[in-house]
Amino acid sequence: MTNLESGGFNLNDRSFHLIGIGGAGMSVVAELLASRGARVSGSDQANSQLLSRLADLGVEVFVGHHEANVAPEATVVVSTAIRESNPELMIARQRGQEVIHRSQALALAATGMSFIAVAGAHGKTTTSGMLSVALREAGADPSVAVGGVIPQFGSGAHLGKGDVVVAEADESDGSFLNYSPSIEIVTNVEPDHLDRYASREAFEEIFVEFADRLVEDGLLIACGEDEGASRLASIARARGHRVMTYGRPEHCWATPDLVVRDVEVLPDGARAQFTWGDEKAKICLAVPGQHNVLNAAAAWAAGIECGVDAGKMAAALSSFTGVGRRFELRGQIGSRRLFDDYAHHPTEVAAAIAQARVVAGRGSVAVVFQPHLYSRTRIFADRFAQALSGADHVVVTDVYGAREDPEPGVDATLISRKINGCLHIGDMNEAVRYAAGLVEEDGLLITMGAGSITSCGDEALACWREQGNA
Repeated sequence: MTNLESGGFNLNDRSFHLIGIGGAGMSVVAELLASRGARVSGSDQANSQLLSRLADLGVEVFVGHHEANVAPEATVVVSTAIRESNPELMIARQRGQEVIHRSQALALAATGMSFIAVAGAHGKTTTSGMLSVALREAGADPSVAVGGVIPQFGSGAHLGKGDVVVAEADESDGSFLNYSPSIEIVTNVEPDHLDRYASREAFEEIFVEFADRLVEDGLLIACGEDEGASRLASIARARGHRVMTYGRPEHCWATPDLVVRDVEVLPDGARAQFTWGDEKAKICLAVPGQHNVLNAAAAWAAGIECGVDAGKMAAALSSFTGVGRRFELRGQIGSRRLFDDYAHHPTEVAAAIAQARVVAGRGSVAVVFQPHLYSRTRIFADRFAQALSGADHVVVTDVYGAREDPEPGVDATLISRKINGCLHIGDMNEAVRYAAGLVEEDGLLITMGAGSITSCGDEALACWREQGNA
């Protein structure tokens, strides 16, 4: 019996089939459902390490989508990325089987537990990972559902012995409204997904609805340095919710409740002083970047709200070493280093390049950027160009469309032609090889984007090896 089954709630009489089970977010839900006794199966288009891991845990996995994969008695779990033309979804619809969203399945798996939901247009994966690792280090040992690989857990899922669940909450499709959190962290409310939300106002309104999902006496933790999150905090307070804001006073839109001071960013970490009422702590992080100091402030506050001693939580934050694809070091040849980053929003791109500047020191910074979604490329082309201009060398590959069909007149040149010296090389492998050739000793290269660009890093390492052997 797993720890979650022992809590009095189980799903022993339920069967679930997850379409796209190899995705980071979906695989987490599969693990948690299985931990509560459910019979779990799922399929994905291609084999992967995540599928192998799930199979080792007793989940029945299929490579390829076929009607025969779906048991007639199963509740079918989908994400927004699954199209109605998927044969497994089509047969489930024809049979009249229950079909639920991934977030609904996660909420079901977390029944009876204290739910911490981490939301924001960016920063939520790192913040939820940081909080999860620190809570476990401090002895709280939460269960975790994060859409990225946390090295300490070996995946984005962890089945803890405590009564807390930490989950990344997705605003892109409004699915975070399926949760009823005890604690909400909102890292920012910077407009994104404007293919779904017609305006900034509409995007901010969905976060107001999210705040209203807090349980009675729940706590909203919001970044005071972000204009949208600051507005959310004010509205939530007016509606009677408990709210705590955090940030550096000189960068905040209103005086923060948790004050961040004396920030020092280093190539291999960061330091700061946190003060929240009578609670004070010095923070030493193993991950660099001012944005990570702010992420740590939110995690520190959430840990204290969970009952962890402030000093113990501060010390535990130093154990976090990052999340996969968040400025992740993928290799080094001589003094040249390769990093991979999931950044796919202009603010994330700018933060990653600023972090790279500190790490590179006097070395150059090169970026191969794969735009993600046609709509995002069209809407943010100017801002992407501005953010990418912080690098010494920029190569832009073709758009990774993901769930979207191509838009007439929308391609990667909307970005590349706005950057001095930037090249558009459609083939991502060719783009990485070209960029690797621009990186001199002590420099670094970042493969950047939320799509398939992450698979191309070996091209750069091979290029540098060949240069070394020449």
